[in-house]
Amino acid sequence: MLSTDQWSTIRSLVDWLDSKNGRSDAEITLRLLKITEEAGEVAQAWIGVQGQNPRKGITHIVPDVQDELCDVIVTAAVALASLVGNPETVLSAKLAKIADRAAAH
Repeated sequence: MLSTDQWSTIRSLVDWLDSKNGRSDAEITLRLLKITEEAGEVAQAWIGVQGQNPRKGITHIVPDVQDELCDVIVTAAVALASLVGNPETVLSAKLAKIADRAAAH
């Protein structure tokens, strides 16, 4: 879970984006698409850790993957906070559902 300070940072990022780009449906769409972009960077970093591309070899290290995963988390949190006024509550409720589902198995 994100801490109160972390959610404060997320809200500051949302405010900054709102001040620069507004919060139209088109802007929300781009914030949602940004999650996909960041996820692609996770995949690229992991492929680089594995050295899967023989032409390139090993191009990344695990901390690069960690960094990209954090970008996904922050980007998703910004998108969530851009959609709802209570992202903490929404995330907590979703995590509780997931935990319940996992406990049932």
